[in-house]
Amino acid sequence: MRSFIFAIDRFSQWIGHAFAWCILAMTFGVGYEVFVRYVLRDPTSWAFDLSYMMYGTLFMMGGAYTLSRDGHVRGDVFYRLWPIRLQATIELTLYIFFFYPAVLALIFAGWDFAHESLRYKEVSVWSPANIPIFQFKMIIPAAGILLFIQGLAQVARCILCLREGQWPEKISDVEETETMVLHQAEDHAEVQSEIRNSGKGSAR
Repeated sequence: MRSFIFAIDRFSQWIGHAFAWCILAMTFGVGYEVFVRYVLRDPTSWAFDLSYMMYGTLFMMGGAYTLSRDGHVRGDVFYRLWPIRLQATIELTLYIFFFYPAVLALIFAGWDFAHESLRYKEVSVWSPANIPIFQFKMIIPAAGILLFIQGLAQVARCILCLREGQWPEKISDVEETETMVLHQAEDHAEVQSEIRNSGKGSAR
């Protein structure tokens, strides 16, 4: 089961890292627009469309990756105080009765939405250049499918936790800044403790 979980996590990680490049495209588009608008006095007709399409794509396609890292918003004021197995029971229940119905709705409704957009070659109503956006509507069902797949790994995690009484390890590639600072403080405290202990030993 662990190999199944890690395989899905690796896949979500690859997708997340691949679509992270949307940030550079969005940054380039916005930076270029600022330059030509305020320096050359010649604004573009496409920068706004590029920025919201890149941001939307990044947001949607990063959902499964964020889920694999427990990065979505969680009301953990009480959750973190519960026993491990109770946490797993609550999460498993929520995945079955809330997560999967919502994700399936996203997939099927998103597919209808994207298919209709593709059928008449939809263009942006906000763009004077009539930039085509039908291809980006396919992101909606694709994001739903990725969440569905990652959800399987999350359900497997809950089952494994119920069996063993502890959460299985996660792939670690990035950390929140506050988490890094906390770990650094813990490491520093350990080093200081070792120095004090070694000093006491030398004095003896």
